[in-house]
Amino acid sequence: MSAIGEMERATATDTGVLRFITCGSVDDGKSTLIGRLLHDTRAIFEDQLAAVQRATWKRGQDELDLSLLTDGLEAEREQGITIDVAYRYFATPQRKFIIADTPGHEQYTRNMVTGASTADAAIVLIDARKGVLTQTRRHTYIAHLLGVRHIIVAINKMDLVDYDQAVFERIRADFLAFARSLDLGNLQFIPLSALRGDQVVETGAGLPWYQGPTLLSVLEGINVLNETEALPLRYPVQLVVRQGAGADFRGFAGRLVSGVLAVGDELLVLPSNRVSRVKEIVSLDQSLPLAVAGDSVTVVLEDEIDISRGDMLCDPASPPLALKSLAARICWFSEEPLSTANRFVLKHTSRSVKAKIAAIVDRVDINTLERQSAHGLLAMNDIAHVTVSLAQPLFVDAYDSNRETGSFILIDETTNHTVAAGMIELNPGNKA
Repeated sequence: MSAIGEMERATATDTGVLRFITCGSVDDGKSTLIGRLLHDTRAIFEDQLAAVQRATWKRGQDELDLSLLTDGLEAEREQGITIDVAYRYFATPQRKFIIADTPGHEQYTRNMVTGASTADAAIVLIDARKGVLTQTRRHTYIAHLLGVRHIIVAINKMDLVDYDQAVFERIRADFLAFARSLDLGNLQFIPLSALRGDQVVETGAGLPWYQGPTLLSVLEGINVLNETEALPLRYPVQLVVRQGAGADFRGFAGRLVSGVLAVGDELLVLPSNRVSRVKEIVSLDQSLPLAVAGDSVTVVLEDEIDISRGDMLCDPASPPLALKSLAARICWFSEEPLSTANRFVLKHTSRSVKAKIAAIVDRVDINTLERQSAHGLLAMNDIAHVTVSLAQPLFVDAYDSNRETGSFILIDETTNHTVAAGMIELNPGNKA
């Protein structure tokens, strides 16, 4: 497991953790903002700070370039942009944070999708000199599309417009005009200067007319309920576990993606439609009375049932739908255009099936949010509504109700490259 994966697993049970992304157009100051958060919350080591100071001097800059704390790739340092998704971690007395600094360039929209897919909140940065741009709208729409519930609009570089309140109010009105059709909830606007530190961690002296909270205060106050525990139980099987040849033990390892599982609970097994009860829940060779969403465990059933990787254990009262045709929204990642002649492997939870795009219904115009004809092709970073045909059924929920069982990726059969991420929409047109 990667260092990022280990950190996320370690913090998954901490109810105080907040995962958030920074996004927006290129040069809006995302990396500088994260550098300011890390610097002002004292989340960096002295040797890191010294390295950033040296790199700043080599660039001929007098003022500390905090963006270098996150721009780790050599290509990023040379170009002064963010290409990959950079994860950083810090904590305050109130809570822990996992930050994903996502790219601003349009060609790296797929990286932004990766960062937003597990985020609880999004900070959309806007350069006060430029206002709302195409990438601002694109990233806001993607954050909304991926179910990010809390969106903070940070109007940055206020120091470069003399901290003018009229500039802030004009950008706020422009953003609201765009966002109105998205029906965004929990939307908050903050003027700030990541470079000077005004309204990031400390209040600063540059914005006396702003009486609201600092960015850090807003992040600390976001209430992230573990809503996945309240959802119907979904347990995709990843591996069949046996203790050894001839042993009686036979368990099914996986991660509980939603709901709560307890010893004695009745479970429906898909696709066999057999029903059994939980005999034991095991983790690290210890028996547990229950498991909650996010826990990786091994489940032992009371009955001998033929179960393999890709099968799903679920709540008999609220099972997912078993579908061979999906209506979905996808974000196309590949430089090669999508056509209905392509063939894919669709990966959904622990199940992989062969798939093809039966129809490209339409594409979304990011500027107007109108659905337009795609003319049979999709280009890189296009967002579209499609119909997907599957060789075998998947056990799915709508993405709006369950992120885990409502999402998938498409892998090109020829190149083995991941070419799209999809979000399932359930409607009367879906057929098993």
